[in-house]
Amino acid sequence: VQLQASGGGLVHPGGSLRLSCAASGSIFSINAMGWYRQAPGKQRDLVARITSGGSTNYADSVKGRFTISRDNAKNTVWLRMNSLKPEDTAVYYCNADGYDMDRIVFLSWGQGTQVTVSS
Repeated sequence: VQLQASGGGLVHPGGSLRLSCAASGSIFSINAMGWYRQAPGKQRDLVARITSGGSTNYADSVKGRFTISRDNAKNTVWLRMNSLKPEDTAVYYCNADGYDMDRIVFLSWGQGTQVTVSS
C-alpha cells in the first residue's frame, strides 16, 4: 500500500495550507489515517488522526487550528491548517493502517511534504 502526500509549501504566519494524502494499492480496508510532523532535530510527533468511523484526535498544539478529514471511498485524508505559526514548520508525513487484499495488516507512510511558516 502506497501513500502519496501533497500540498506543502511556504506560507506566512497566520496563513493556511491544505495537505492531501491518497492511499493506493492492494487495499481491503483502512482503519485509521493520520498526519505526523518532524521538525529538524526533533522526533516525529502525531498531529492529527482520524478513524474510518470519523473519530478524531489532535495534538494539543494544533487544536482549534487544524482539521483532519477523510473520504473513505477515495482512501484519501486531508489536513486543513489555519492560523499557521512558525513552530508549525516541519516535514509532514501521512500514514495509514488497515488490511490489504490478503487480509494482512499494513502500516504505510507517505514520503513527507515540507511545510514552512515564515515571514
